[in-house]
Amino acid sequence: MTPADRTPTAGGAITSAATARDHVRELLREHGRTGGENPDAVVDVLLVVSELVTNAIRHGGGLAGFDATLTDGGVRLAVRDYSDVVPAQAYGTGEIPRTHRTNGYGWPLIIRISDAVTVEPCPGGGKTIRVFVPLT
Repeated sequence: MTPADRTPTAGGAITSAATARDHVRELLREHGRTGGENPDAVVDVLLVVSELVTNAIRHGGGLAGFDATLTDGGVRLAVRDYSDVVPAQAYGTGEIPRTHRTNGYGWPLIIRISDAVTVEPCPGGGKTIRVFVPLT
């Protein structure tokens, strides 16, 4: 997939964690969902966006697609990459590693903050990781 085929945003294609965060911030702002009584919830969403997109770029052969959908209770995220490999930590407990040797803190944070983490193979290769991050 070329950059032109990626999910567009108002300001252009999503090609990095920064552009993905900007897209989600704008989505939330457009719908008046700036945190209200729980501004940490917005920070949590942006942290999960950063981790998923960075993982796709660093470990998944590149970012193949990004989608964020606002719901009444939170944000549904879908991040596609080019790798068929399912991260072993994706279905972990969310326990923070005691030492930082090969695995980082990203997946434990994603698991702790998100609900309903799923990994789906894509036709033609790659995978889509879907999560729901509550805003309550």
